[in-house]
Amino acid sequence: MSRVVLFNKPYGVLSQFTDRGNADSPRATLSDFIDLPGVYPAGRLDRDSEGLLVLTDDGRLQARIAAPKFAKPKTYLVQVEGRPDTPQLDALRRGVVLKDGPTRPAQAEAIAPPDLWPRDPPIRLRKTVPDSWLRLTITEGRNRQVRRMVAHVGLPCLRLVRWSVGEWSVEGLEPGAWRVL
Repeated sequence: MSRVVLFNKPYGVLSQFTDRGNADSPRATLSDFIDLPGVYPAGRLDRDSEGLLVLTDDGRLQARIAAPKFAKPKTYLVQVEGRPDTPQLDALRRGVVLKDGPTRPAQAEAIAPPDLWPRDPPIRLRKTVPDSWLRLTITEGRNRQVRRMVAHVGLPCLRLVRWSVGEWSVEGLEPGAWRVL
């Protein structure tokens, strides 16, 4: 039977078990939180993002979760600079054209600020520029895709939290916590 691990990845943590970066300045990795041998991330979540990272010991399941051809929905809570208007949300819903090609259509809606854990370090807010939150669901997972999509429509990303992957959610998991299903 496959093992599936849900992990609430904190901001600043790499989505890998080792850091092949600068040895003089090691960065936090999955091994700082998860001591379960034989599981590997199904997809990635960039260092500047937080939230759900699914790990498994099943290579086929890993591919079904991460590969764009399986169109597994991934939902993000995105704090952006500015207030989204209907044309910006409609552009996200239709899909936008990024440097690496068009994105698939997304589900996009403005939402009230969610009740999330505080980010460490906190985001930098500007007093003269409002911020707001979006819920964005995509079915692909290109490098920094959500950040690039919202920036493309004029809403720079301040904070990005992956809330769910398919039927799995980060709900009830504190940052740095994990559980085996």
